[in-house]
Amino acid sequence: MARRIFHALQTLEDARGKIELACPIKPLGVDNVPLTEALDRALAKDIAAPVDVPAFDRSQMDGFAVRAADTFGSEENNPKRLKIIGRIEAGEKPQVTVLPQSAVEIATGAPLPKGADAVVIVEQTEEVDGILHVFKAVPPGANIMPAGSDISSGEVVLRSGAKLSFREIGVLASLGIEKVPVYMRPRVAIISTGNELAPPGGSLEYGRVYDTNTYMLFAALQELGCAPVIVGVVGDKRDELLRRVLDALSSSDLVLTSGSTSAGFGDMIYQIFEEIDPRGLLVHGLAVKPGKPTLAALLKGKLVFGLPGYPASAITIFNQLVKPVLRKMLGQRDTLPEAAIKARMAFRVHLDKGRRELFPIHLIEKSPGEYVAYPILKGSGAVTSFSMADGFIDAPETLQFLDEGEVVTVQLFSDRIKPANLVLIGSHCAGVDTLLSILGEEDVSLRAKVVNVGSMMGLESVSKGEADVAGIHLLDESGEYNLPFIEKMKLKNKVHLIRGYDREQGFVSRRDEPQVNSVEDIVDRKLTFINRNPGSGTRILIDTLIKRYSKKSQTDFESIKARITNYNVETKTHSAIASAVKYGRADAGVATRTYAERYGLAFSLITNEKYDFAVPKDRMEKPTVQRFVSALKSKEFKERLEREAPGFSVTEETGKILF
Repeated sequence: MARRIFHALQTLEDARGKIELACPIKPLGVDNVPLTEALDRALAKDIAAPVDVPAFDRSQMDGFAVRAADTFGSEENNPKRLKIIGRIEAGEKPQVTVLPQSAVEIATGAPLPKGADAVVIVEQTEEVDGILHVFKAVPPGANIMPAGSDISSGEVVLRSGAKLSFREIGVLASLGIEKVPVYMRPRVAIISTGNELAPPGGSLEYGRVYDTNTYMLFAALQELGCAPVIVGVVGDKRDELLRRVLDALSSSDLVLTSGSTSAGFGDMIYQIFEEIDPRGLLVHGLAVKPGKPTLAALLKGKLVFGLPGYPASAITIFNQLVKPVLRKMLGQRDTLPEAAIKARMAFRVHLDKGRRELFPIHLIEKSPGEYVAYPILKGSGAVTSFSMADGFIDAPETLQFLDEGEVVTVQLFSDRIKPANLVLIGSHCAGVDTLLSILGEEDVSLRAKVVNVGSMMGLESVSKGEADVAGIHLLDESGEYNLPFIEKMKLKNKVHLIRGYDREQGFVSRRDEPQVNSVEDIVDRKLTFINRNPGSGTRILIDTLIKRYSKKSQTDFESIKARITNYNVETKTHSAIASAVKYGRADAGVATRTYAERYGLAFSLITNEKYDFAVPKDRMEKPTVQRFVSALKSKEFKERLEREAPGFSVTEETGKILF
């Protein structure tokens, strides 16, 4: 057979398109593997938390569980004195109740006893003959990690396509998950060709070179997560090469050869490909340097790549042409090569001067090459301090704060991490999890990041161009949702407001207690309340209800707030509200019906609120945003939302741009 010279060189883009057209790439199947075997595997489905993390209110420090009000007025020269009535170790179920003017010694990680609403650290106390001297007052919630404040039961914590590193495996272990569904590893056969090649380890005859490509490609495949199989070196012998390629096709999912691809006398691999299938050759030469002598073929239903023999060329083409195919077979998402990048702080962070701090960061790409750093400030005990982080900032002990807009260096946890291509900042909502699950199933290249900081900060992030989408549910005094706030913030010419869905918000209380139906019930019955964080839509709703009661009762707003026990005890999620009520930390709170039903609580409807999405006008054409809006309008979303989230419903306006 005559030699074929390269006549029609293809661009890399054309080659990728031709390969995809001839053989649409998708994962091979699913394996359920133990966590010890899950490293670098790609998740085959979304993972929702089966439990709250933590599962109970726990102390973050060694100290004493107290009623915060009993510490008010404490000073160094005039300490408050409380009677010590017990001790709770980590892992121990509390058997004691904190009464007024009493304290219980508590270890880091131990469950908070009934009656306590704060922990005063041991360094701010002194014990004298069974009496605790408290030298510094603490507010409600101090040094406590509430149940579900890290991860909420039912929350999607890892999404399909995510590659599992030590961070994600730590999250799975913290949730009690023993085995995880991952995409199967493709078996990839490696064949190096050429009479000049010798295996490493032996002596090298004149005119020969060690086989570099086999081991280089083996390592690259392992790093990627494939199952590489070394076929070995094959000399320039036609029959032997044909037999080895056919054997590899029968036992592997994809075949890599290197060498014998150019127009030289001994370069026959393209002839082998054509002999197996005359119509199978897809690529014969690339318009790229290095890597011109590259082949790709579809033989017996499997892809075969002929890489150049020079190692630099081989690994370049592997990265550019083969790796994207394997990533799709593995169900993986693309990653970023940089080990450290510059970013601007999203908001001011106060530091503990005198201590060097390494704190984790969300990275958001505001525009190509311009990054914004969102600090994760949940503390070292929070799983999300590393599971959601892209990297960390190393702040020296001489700094007192990092200011908003300040340029910082973010050290990436992995040189493969790539910032999200869909960023949602705003109010926590189960409906958003459902939307992103649908998107992730449709496109494994989706890299969505959700930062739950409340509706107001979501709008601020949209105004700064830091978010692609903000989920909001802000009730105005007029009774209208969301649009008045966009007008007040002068964003009407900067953002589109897209109608989302309705969700029922109401009072939640225990079913074995009289149902809570109003602020008046909470005040009159002197019930313990659990509040939401300022800036959240639910907090605005709560304060609106208090104002209405204030007007009705002709009592000023601040006085009613003062009569609500634990009004200033706040948490950031609906799950944490429901957990606090279920386990007796509070008698009542406000949450969606979804979480009331998940926790077996009584629910009294307050309003059927509008949960909408604000999108910067210049992001509406972004492909991931367009797919997000399409999913919002889809029949699948309607069916799944109403099935997975009781109290949620789409309307005829869902997905409509309101202005």
